[in-house]
Amino acid sequence: MATIKELREKSATDLQAHLVELHKEQFSLRMQKATGQLTKTHDARRVRRDIARVHTVIGQLDAGAKK
Repeated sequence: MATIKELREKSATDLQAHLVELHKEQFSLRMQKATGQLTKTHDARRVRRDIARVHTVIGQLDAGAKK
């Protein structure tokens, strides 16, 4: 889990790469849930929130670039 401070230190391309990895992890967790193999159900919530954090930082970077 990356904190907001750590995410803000990354470049836009690093954030996009991190976002791709999070989406892959989210897909994997959804498949585990569907097949009944998901033991740590809190991981799905953590990944969803991490994705939202990355989107927030990307939005802030875009807003800062437009100024």
